[in-house]
Amino acid sequence: MKNFIGTYECKIDDKGRLKIPSSLAKQMEDFGDESFVVKRSVFQKCLEVYPMKHWEKLMTKINGLNRFQKKNADFIRMFTAGVKTVELDNAGRIQVSKDLTVFANLTKDVVVTSAGELFEIWDKDAYEAVISTTEEDFAKLAEEVMGNIYTEE
Repeated sequence: MKNFIGTYECKIDDKGRLKIPSSLAKQMEDFGDESFVVKRSVFQKCLEVYPMKHWEKLMTKINGLNRFQKKNADFIRMFTAGVKTVELDNAGRIQVSKDLTVFANLTKDVVVTSAGELFEIWDKDAYEAVISTTEEDFAKLAEEVMGNIYTEE
């Protein structure tokens, strides 16, 4: 499974066109002619961009939920609200819809950052605020999240 790598400072114009940095565009080419899915993040005011194969895998799990349970139907509706498909245009840009730019407060300066099998699009100030933490706080978080994972090589 392919993962994205890198963090990039970019610009988004008034029409929601985001120029993808060339090194990220090359990584996107690894997925062939697939389109990508842009959606609102669940936990942060940013956008997530999934290659179609990863999105379909995630939706297979979500489609397994029983829609006759209200909480499941509500979750599916909220999770997929505003979801759009995008493709790189000839100028190496993606079009971010107005509702998604408003959700993530994207105005001009943005950060595009890898997050494993997807990448995120952030307002630059919001991104810097989220990642600003002390080394001690990050060390504690790393220990809590990764401390019990045993890996074999």
